[in-house]
Amino acid sequence: MTPTLDIQQPQPFDLVGQTILIAGNATAFEGTLTINVSEGHDEVTGFTTVGSLGLRQFQGSIEIPATTSFQLTRLFLTLADDTGSETGPSVVIPVLFGPLILPGYKGWQPYTVQAGDTLTSIAQAQYGSADFGPIFEANQHVLANPNLIFPGQVLRIPRDDI
Repeated sequence: MTPTLDIQQPQPFDLVGQTILIAGNATAFEGTLTINVSEGHDEVTGFTTVGSLGLRQFQGSIEIPATTSFQLTRLFLTLADDTGSETGPSVVIPVLFGPLILPGYKGWQPYTVQAGDTLTSIAQAQYGSADFGPIFEANQHVLANPNLIFPGQVLRIPRDDI
């Protein structure tokens, strides 16, 4: 049997919360995939089950405890075939951790940049404050400079009130 890991959720740079939902298609030794979430300072490990005979759809999740000492907003989610060998197939997906981007993070909403918008003006309209940090962090995969946004660009606005 040829091992396969096709992860459909999360996608690279998805904005995730305390519970990270994982879905895709996979084959795995004895039907188990190991889940590891790390950012270089701390890690959380779990597992999910998939079918062991042929390619199967699966869904799983991993809970990031509030006591985790993650320091960086960019996490790396690794799914690996739990074969017991270090050479088994694995997939690494970078994700952005909403609770470190915005305290009380509950989700995000899309915002389409309009002519004349700045990150400061968007933050003022969305949060009642000029602090655009959460918006910039949540969009770090598409924004290299907070002074360069363009009309038509769709940004993710982290929310604590959804």
